[in-house]
Amino acid sequence: MASAIFLFILAGLAEIGGGYLIWLWLRESKPLSYGIVGAVVLVLYGIIPTLQQFPHFGRVYAAYGGVFVVLAVLWGWWVDHETPDLYDWIGAAVCLLGVSIILWAPRG
Repeated sequence: MASAIFLFILAGLAEIGGGYLIWLWLRESKPLSYGIVGAVVLVLYGIIPTLQQFPHFGRVYAAYGGVFVVLAVLWGWWVDHETPDLYDWIGAAVCLLGVSIILWAPRG
């Protein structure tokens, strides 16, 4: 389980970080190198989830989506200095509950 959580977090940081670098390049006139590094990081994001041990693509990506939401809230707080409000935290908690159900619900 620790490996799964680590890979979800790593994938989320790659997706958000890569997207952020491209955002900086296109929206805030940073050098082209930001966009290139961002694109490479986004390719890595596409690879990381394939390292999960879960056998079903759809479930892995559905569960990852919940982790992504939590990481995006934290990124906004730490990088963009936008303090999450109560509804951000409630939404993030609901997403984590959904991730838990998707990945670890008993199935026949």
